[in-house]
Amino acid sequence: MKRLAALAIVASALASASVHANQTDASPAPGAAPSAPGGAGGALRITRVGSLPSTKGAADYFTGSVRVDPLFPATAPSRTSGGNVTFEPGARTAWHTHPLGQTLVVAAGLGWVQQWGGPVEEIRPGDVVWIPPGVKHWHGATPTTGMAHVAITDHLDGRVAEWMEKVTDEQYRR
Repeated sequence: MKRLAALAIVASALASASVHANQTDASPAPGAAPSAPGGAGGALRITRVGSLPSTKGAADYFTGSVRVDPLFPATAPSRTSGGNVTFEPGARTAWHTHPLGQTLVVAAGLGWVQQWGGPVEEIRPGDVVWIPPGVKHWHGATPTTGMAHVAITDHLDGRVAEWMEKVTDEQYRR
């Protein structure tokens, strides 16, 4: 039952984000199916699951095994994009900031998030984490349990993050 509630929260967050992310441009993105045009806002777009390829989290920005599944790109006039990020046990991001902040919606597992100088906080399915603009932080799985979250991020001048040093094992385990 908790899993269904968490999935409902994720679906609600994605629906809300999609209102901002779905385009006014009637031309479909790769993997997207256009619907009949309507109103002044252009055509609704559906991006079919599996139509955008998964990628491995880049070793420069992640420790451990991480998979990134894009959900929707930022398409003008919107600047919001979203992705599902899956962390295997022990996997985590490097320290980083976001120019316009980031929202994380935990979908599965057990994870940790930490703001620079603050305590490590436990995050579980259904939790929603808001990281304000410019706040140095990291997030990922616990040492023994994987974690997946939906990351919703706004782009500023083509940037979504400023990546910094990796989280050390000492920082991660405290």
